[in-house]
Parts: sequence; structure tokens; C-alpha cells
Amino acid sequence: MAAACLVLRRSLRGAVLQGGRVAWPVAPQANMSFSALSRGRKVALSTLGILVAGGSGLAFALHQSVKASELELHPPSYPWSHSGFLSSLDHGSIRRGYQVYKQVCAACHSMEYLAFRNLIGVSHTEAEAKALAEEFEIQDGPDENGEMFLRPGKLSDYFPKPYANEEAARASNNGALPPDLSYIANARHGGEDYIFSLLTGYCDPPAGVTLREGLYYNPYFPGQAVGMAPPIYNEVLEYEDGTPATMSQVAKDVSTFLRWASEPEHDHRKRMGLKVLMISSILIPLIYYMKRHRWSVLKSRKIAYRPPK
Repeated sequence: MAAACLVLRRSLRGAVLQGGRVAWPVAPQANMSFSALSRGRKVALSTLGILVAGGSGLAFALHQSVKASELELHPPSYPWSHSGFLSSLDHGSIRRGYQVYKQVCAACHSMEYLAFRNLIGVSHTEAEAKALAEEFEIQDGPDENGEMFLRPGKLSDYFPKPYANEEAARASNNGALPPDLSYIANARHGGEDYIFSLLTGYCDPPAGVTLREGLYYNPYFPGQAVGMAPPIYNEVLEYEDGTPATMSQVAKDVSTFLRWASEPEHDHRKRMGLKVLMISSILIPLIYYMKRHRWSVLKSRKIAYRPPK
């Protein structure tokens, strides 16, 4: 307590009396504006700023030049028919895309998370999906003798794998493992744009780039050297509906099919979003009316208490 009183007394002694009032001495504030600096400091700060900006620009330019030397291209954004806010997938393209997968892609790539029943109501009828499943022999069992057996496929069966295991897949593809295509559109940056660009982007390597045997040059693939040979070309198959099977059409159809496989709820999600917007357009004005008018009397009332005399 005595120490606090001593500090207060020293503070009062250091104060300045002005007009009968005690005015505490105010420490002078430093002027930190650029105009208040001396000429030498201005030149030094300006030089430092120019050096920092120039160094940053040079580092960015070098970084871009290193990326350009890798010869990797980013897929462009294509105008897909389902990219709109309320646009659905092209189900005719999904059906053709499944045909491309079945006749071209299924020789190496699996889709182990997709079953034949998933095609019903999307690209095929129930009878057509059942006929597609019965084309395959599925290993089942064991039977009453404890042995495995083969049976025709059912709607509940998943798409069969082209290889028995990963080792067999690598042995058949020069050590490269073909990825599963069930969620490939979500697993790759760019989605269907990347898939379309990859399928149609095969070309000869530029001068100075050599590839070892069994690799192919594709500027859209990370590293530009891909172990998959060009899988599609003009008239690689004949569509059931008579659509011309050009390279771009085949790539577009299989990309749409893989987008649906990665996101089967695509159309349902957009349909539900439209319903939510329609309901919200009715509920929000109604809630605002109740808030603004019905409750305004209760929210603005004043309760005054008057004690009895």
C-alpha cells in the first residue's frame, strides 16, 4: 500500500498544472510516414522494394520456365451438356459409353464398384441389364461338395475383373497397373475433361524426348510417358444406335459414362436442388412476412412497471 502511494505521489509531482487541472505529460508520437523520412532512407527503401519485386518476378519466371520445360499440358474445359446448374447427364451417351467400356476398356481396366443392376433405369432396361449380366461366367460357391463353380451372371453381380489379381495385371502390362475406373472421374484432377484430353491427346514425342520401349507420349499424362497404348481411334467399334464412332465421339461417350459411374446421384442431386429452390422461394417470403408483421407487435412492445401508490 505504501509503495502504491509513493508511485502516485511521484506521478502527481511530474504532472503539469494547466488552468487548475492536472494534465499528464504525453509522450511525443513518432511520425512514421514515408514523406517524413530523410532522402537517404527514401532512396534505400525504394531500392530495397525494387530489388524484392524484381527478385520475386525472376523467381516466378524461372518457376514457369521449369514447368514449361516439362511439356505437361492441362486439359481445357469442354462444354459438357451436363455441366449446367440444372443440366442432366446424356443417358444416350451413357449407354454408348458403357458399350465403349465393354468392348475396349474392359480388356485391361476393372470397375469393381459397379454392378449390373446399376444400369437399370439409367442406360438399360431390366431385361437388357439381365441379358448383359448373363453373358459373363461368374465364379461362385462353394457347392455342397465344397468346390467352386461357374454360373451365369446376375443383376446383383459386379462387373467382372479382367485379371485375377494385381500381379497378373502388372505382368500383362509391362509392370504398369491399370487403374480401376469406378471413380476415375473424381480421382483425377479435371474429371471428364482430363479423361477426354488423355484419350485424344496421343502424339509423337517432340524433338529431344526419347521414350523407352512400351511407353507412349501423351502431354496430358503426368510425366508424359504412359504405358497404355492409344485405346481409341476412328471406327474402333460400331454403335448399336448407328452413331458415327469417331474418335472424339467415342472419347466423349466413355467420359460421360465414367462421370456417371463416379457420381451416379448426379441427376438426383440436381433434381433435389431444384425442389429445394422452389420450396425456398415460397417459404422465405412467408417467413419474412411472419417475422416482419406478425411478430413486430411483440418485438416492439414496451412493458412498464408502475408500483402501486
